[in-house]
Amino acid sequence: MISEAGRARVEPGEAFVWIWLPRAMQPVIAGRIVRDGDTYAFNYGRSYLARADAVAIYAPELPLRRGLIEPEPPLEMAGCLRDGAPDAWGRRVIINRLTGLGGEAAHQVDFDELTFMLNSGSDRIGALDFQLSAERYQPREQENATLDDLMDAADRVERGEPVPPALDKALFHGSSIGGARPKALVEDGRDKFIAKFSSTGDTMSVVKAEFLAMRLGAELGLDVAPVRLARASGRDVLLVRRFDREWTGEGWARRGMVSALTMLGLSEMQARYASYGDLADLVRARFTEPRATLRELFGRMVFNVLIGNTDDHARNHAAFWDGARLTLTPAYDLCPQPRGGREANQAMLIHGPDKRSLLETCRLSAPQFLLSDNDARALIRAQIGGIMAQWNSICDEAELGTIDRAFLWRRQFLNDYAFEGYIDGAPGL
Repeated sequence: MISEAGRARVEPGEAFVWIWLPRAMQPVIAGRIVRDGDTYAFNYGRSYLARADAVAIYAPELPLRRGLIEPEPPLEMAGCLRDGAPDAWGRRVIINRLTGLGGEAAHQVDFDELTFMLNSGSDRIGALDFQLSAERYQPREQENATLDDLMDAADRVERGEPVPPALDKALFHGSSIGGARPKALVEDGRDKFIAKFSSTGDTMSVVKAEFLAMRLGAELGLDVAPVRLARASGRDVLLVRRFDREWTGEGWARRGMVSALTMLGLSEMQARYASYGDLADLVRARFTEPRATLRELFGRMVFNVLIGNTDDHARNHAAFWDGARLTLTPAYDLCPQPRGGREANQAMLIHGPDKRSLLETCRLSAPQFLLSDNDARALIRAQIGGIMAQWNSICDEAELGTIDRAFLWRRQFLNDYAFEGYIDGAPGL
């Protein structure tokens, strides 16, 4: 459906998928997405199938073979392709850019997936991009802008105001990145970052809370993307270093990635059925270093409960894909969420049908991760002790004020509810 505001636009019927092969500096054409109503099928190009170094975009979902590959119902598009499409924030930017609409008016605009794919920035997560041409790759590139300018542009999109042309392309460049909160892409020498901005509707220091969580996770020994804080227009900005890009000395190589939602074969509407246990089964069967990965995944699940990150949905877990095996990516989007009451649930199932944000639920799931009860309890104990020991120093690092520390402590971080019914009880806090 397209609203009256967007009716003048012609929806594309196809898009060509370009891929960066492992360690390659330039993309090659891989195939074509064809739209048929609400379904998007894919077929590999002959030239790609003839390459000795061709890899499946993701197997078994899109195996290397000739012919049209239809998505498995109820999917409308192969998950590994949908992973490269913009999510909520990127869609708002694109709608604002194409229609000039914002607020409630923008919510009435519903472009098809190919429109969003073809009108988002080319420096998207993973190793794919989407183009109108199969012969010539033409990237939709970044325009330089300061963090202050990007913050101003993001605020305008949130308010439903037109973005000035000078800033339009700079903000548009980050439209392909997932998530619902304001963000942009920035490059600093040989580092690439996702810049995550505070929102005009925030009721707590969300940016600094995420910084605390990411830094604490790293201090506790979890594999977490490096972060740092910056300031723009008097407000905080979180810079998360990208791990899907590698500087080779000659340019940027891209690493293929798939979300846990794709690995589990689920649609957006089925995300509530995503389970840490099912993901653990996949790790045992298809991941590199499965035992170490299972321990890491269990640690992240426990950490999410301890910091109040209930937004741990299946798009916030991902793996690198090299054409043969999967490898867990560093953790990202470890962001404590506002709480509306005492009880809370995680976004993914923890133990059977139970998704309650409880350490006891985590402990009971330990066998799925090939952990003994003693190992699981030791890991939980170490995380609790580590958060307590590191809290003040990481808060100092973030220059977090007394009021914000008091707001986050025991409300998001080490919330009382997490310890309810836990076999080892709650620590003396």
